Amino acid sequence: MTEDDRPHTDGARFRDVLADAQFRALWLAQLLSVLGDQVARVALAVLVFTETASAGLTALTYALTFLPDLVAGPLLSGIADRAPRRATMVVTDLLRAGLLALMAVPGMPFWALCLLVVAGQLLAAPFAAARAAILPHVLHGERYVVASAISGTTYQSGQVLGFALGGPLVAVVGVPTALLADAATFVVSALILQYGVVEQRATGAAHEHARLRSGARIVAGDRRLRALVALACVSAFVVTIEGLAAPYAAALGGGPVAVGLLLAANPLGAALGIVLLTRLVPPHVRNRLLGPLAVASCVPLVASALDPPLAGVLALWVLSGLFCAYQVPANAAFVAAVPDAHRGQAFGLAVTALRVTQGLGVLLAGLLAEITGPAPAVAAAGAVGVLVAFACAVAWSRARAP
Repeated sequence: MTEDDRPHTDGARFRDVLADAQFRALWLAQLLSVLGDQVARVALAVLVFTETASAGLTALTYALTFLPDLVAGPLLSGIADRAPRRATMVVTDLLRAGLLALMAVPGMPFWALCLLVVAGQLLAAPFAAARAAILPHVLHGERYVVASAISGTTYQSGQVLGFALGGPLVAVVGVPTALLADAATFVVSALILQYGVVEQRATGAAHEHARLRSGARIVAGDRRLRALVALACVSAFVVTIEGLAAPYAAALGGGPVAVGLLLAANPLGAALGIVLLTRLVPPHVRNRLLGPLAVASCVPLVASALDPPLAGVLALWVLSGLFCAYQVPANAAFVAAVPDAHRGQAFGLAVTALRVTQGLGVLLAGLLAEITGPAPAVAAAGAVGVLVAFACAVAWSRARAP
């Protein structure tokens, strides 16, 4: 019997995990930031598509929230293994608040807006690595897995609320005010982390010049870690729907509210899926389901080729998100398998692969949508995603074999 096949013995529950004061601080800070970020994404999508009427440029702007990780993941995530991890999160939160305040300046040129988006994403890498590295020190074992599920549910639920409320909010208060609201969430998040989380540094730290090489060696040398990263990157095909939400809504005759609903559909499904997967499925079964769920997450997108109405599109994208819940146990398995001294760097490298493939997926789908329209572009992404996900599922099955 492999480690993955051992029976589930730890009865950790959501309320047990939320009883931990440090985790509650991490959770609340995450919720505020996610809510603000999704409102800002709606604002940016509406702003760019209104100004350019181009699906390609709208997708390009959205892709800029992913592609900077090509640099930030390998080079900046290691900060979480060198600097105090709480301080890393607080400082990056405050810097991102400042960048968002600059984005809100009226008349900001398109090129300057793109640069600010890139800068904000560069700062997101060390924050995410520090948070991922500190969480296993706050909670252990199945409590850590449940904490990861709560974090994943919070992220997806925050996306749902942020996207759903973002459309009406942008329509009422305008883009600059929506961006300032996001800036405020980062300031509050920084305060919560500063006063609610104990400072923590990496244990067994390696020499600084060896970190990047060691982190890459750990990921590249373990076929289980490689397979987990590959499964995570399947989301590159699913995330194309976010980059095309604004032109898709326009093609269906909708405005900012429709954009928000389309952006919220996939996270809504994912939030439901995470709860079901974590509460009803024991760990040894979850790991077996990672591959099939990855394949299933792409299948509903293929039906976009039938050009369904808004309600049908929303249903398909919710269903896709439901299967995307596999990302949470995959992420938890990855982080738990990496030594603490290299956890930030290894996590950053994995996020680099994930975010860069997502950015390329959004960008290529946007270019295709310029030629075919949004619905065929989403359907094509889903079809290719099914094939890639199947190959990743086979790799994960072989990696789990004793």
